[in-house]
Amino acid sequence: MSWGIELWDQNENLAIHTNRGIDALDKFANFLRDRVAIETEYAGKLRRLVKNYQPKKKEEEDNEFTSVQAFRNLLKEVGDLAGQREVVSESLQLQIIAGVTLLSKTLREDRKKCLSDGATLQQNLTTQLSSLDRAKRNYEKAYRDSEKAVDSYKRADMDLNLSRAEVERYKNVMTAKIQQSDDAKNEYANQLQKTNNLQQQHFSILLPAVLSRLQELDEKRTRGFREFIVGAADVESSVAPIIARCMEGIVKAGESINEKEDTFKVIERYQSGFTPPRDIPFEDLSKCDPDSVQDSHYSNSTSNHLTIRGTMSANKLKKRVGIFNIFGSNKNSLTADGQKEDFSDLPPNQRRKKLQAKIAELTQNIAQETKARDGLMKMKIVYEANSSLGNPMTVEGQLNESEHKLEKLKVDLKKYQGFLEKASQVPTATSSPQATRNQLQNGHRTSRHSNGSADDHHDDGDDQPDDAGSLSRSDSEDNVAQIQNGHNNNNNGSSASPESGLGTSHTSLPGSGQGSANENAIGEDTYYETEVETLNPVGKCRALYPFEASSEGSIPMSEGEELQVIEIDQGDGWTRVRRENNSNGWDEGFVPTSYIECTLYA
Repeated sequence: MSWGIELWDQNENLAIHTNRGIDALDKFANFLRDRVAIETEYAGKLRRLVKNYQPKKKEEEDNEFTSVQAFRNLLKEVGDLAGQREVVSESLQLQIIAGVTLLSKTLREDRKKCLSDGATLQQNLTTQLSSLDRAKRNYEKAYRDSEKAVDSYKRADMDLNLSRAEVERYKNVMTAKIQQSDDAKNEYANQLQKTNNLQQQHFSILLPAVLSRLQELDEKRTRGFREFIVGAADVESSVAPIIARCMEGIVKAGESINEKEDTFKVIERYQSGFTPPRDIPFEDLSKCDPDSVQDSHYSNSTSNHLTIRGTMSANKLKKRVGIFNIFGSNKNSLTADGQKEDFSDLPPNQRRKKLQAKIAELTQNIAQETKARDGLMKMKIVYEANSSLGNPMTVEGQLNESEHKLEKLKVDLKKYQGFLEKASQVPTATSSPQATRNQLQNGHRTSRHSNGSADDHHDDGDDQPDDAGSLSRSDSEDNVAQIQNGHNNNNNGSSASPESGLGTSHTSLPGSGQGSANENAIGEDTYYETEVETLNPVGKCRALYPFEASSEGSIPMSEGEELQVIEIDQGDGWTRVRRENNSNGWDEGFVPTSYIECTLYA
C-alpha cells in the first residue's frame, strides 16, 4: 500500500492528515509535561510534609522510644517515595518529553519540506499546462488567419478588376499566414508532447515520491507515539521495586514498635531514685511556744502542698524578677535547654545519666577535633616540604584555632568528669553555695545575715515582696544602685558567705552593701540604716538524705529532719532553710535542693 499510488489525487487531504497527526503528538507531549508538573509538585509536597513533621531539636530526647523511631523511619521512607516520584518526573522530562519534542520538530520540518516539494512539482505542471494552452490558442488563431488569407486570395484571383500586383499581394499574405499557422501547429505539438511527458512523470514518479515521503513521515510519527507511551510505562515500572521496598520499610517500621520496651524506657528516664514521702507528723499545738504556734498556723492555712523533689517539675516554679532582671540574670549557669550546667537540679539517677551522656559527647568531639588537628599538621608539613602546593602560614591560623578548641574540650571533659565523680560519691557538699551563686551573678553581690537582719546602704528603693511571699528585694535593684554609684559593694576582698548574703538570689534581703571602704568614702550620697525583720518562711521541707555541711554558708541536716524554707532555689541548686536552735534561737543556711522534699505555701 502506497500513498503515491492509491492517493495520488489526495494531496491536500494528506497534508491535513499529517498536520493533525503531529498536533496529536504535541498534545501527548503537553500531557506528559502536565504529568511531570504534577509528579514534581507531589514529590515537593511530600518532602515538605516530611520536613514539617521531622522531630524538633527539643524532641530529640524522645528518639529512644520505639514508636518515635518508627515514625522517623516512616518519614524516611516517605522521603524516599518522594525521591522516586522525582525520578519518574526527571526520567519523563529527559527521556520521553525530550524525545517527543525532538520528533515533533523533525516531523514538522520534514512535512514542510515534502509539502514544499509537492507544491513545486504542482507549480511546474501547472506552468507546463499553461504553456500548452497558450500554444494551442496561438495555433488556433494562426489557423483561422491562414484560412481567411486563402479565401481572400481565391476571391482576388477570381476578381478580373484587380491588377496582377494586387493579386500577387494577396498571394503573399496567404503564404505568410499559412507559414505562421504551420509554425504555431508545430509549437503546439511540441508543447503538447512536453506536457504529456511532464504529466506522466509527475503522476507516476515525482508526486508518488513526495507522497511516499509523507507516508513514511506519518508512520514514523505513529511508531514514535507507540514507543513513547511504552517508554513512559517503563519509567513508572522501573521505580516500582523501590517503591515496594519503601512500603516494606514502612511495614517493618510499624512492626518494630514495642510497647513494653517503651514502658521500660519511660521508667529509666524519669526514675528519680527517691523514696515516697513519709507520713505527715501530727503537730500538737499545746506543746509549742506561741511563736511556733503562730508560724505553724500560718503555714498550715496557706500551704498548697506543692511537692518539689528537684525533678523537672521544679523548673515550672515562677522565678522572682526584679525591676531590671537583666542585671540579675543567671543564664551563664544554665544549658541551652534550661538545665544547670552540672545537672544538679535533677535527681541523682537522672543527673548521672546526663553527665555520662555529656562526657560521651565531649569524648567524641575531642576525637573528631584531634583528627582534624592531625590532618592540619600533616598538611602543614606537606606545605613546608613543597611550597608550590600551598603556604604553610595559611594552615597556621586554623591549627591554632583547632588547638584552642581541643584544649577547651579537654577542660570541659575534665570538668564534667569531676561532676560525675561528685555525683557518684556519698552525698556531701564539695562547693560553697555562696561561690556558686556569686559565679552566676558575675560579681554582683548583696548582703544577707543569718540572724535575720542586715545593714542596708542603698539609694532610693523599697523592699518588694516577691511571688512566693518573701519580703526581700530583688537583687536587680541592688545592681542598678551599684551601677549608678559606680562602686562595687564587694571590694573588701573577702568572699561572701550565705550568712553575709548572696548576689544571684532573687529573694535576698534588702541591701547590697558590705560596709566596704568604698561605701564609706561616698560622702555626698545619703544612706540610712534599717532594721530588717526576720524573713517569714515560704514553705517547709523534709531531708531525704543526710547532708554534712563542708562549705561556708551551708548547714548540716539529718535524714528525715524537717526545716523551714525561707528562700527557694534560684537556679543554683541550693535552697535556704532555717531550723530552730534552743541555744541561739534560729540557724539559717543553705542545703542542696535535690536532698530535700519541699512543700511551699500558697
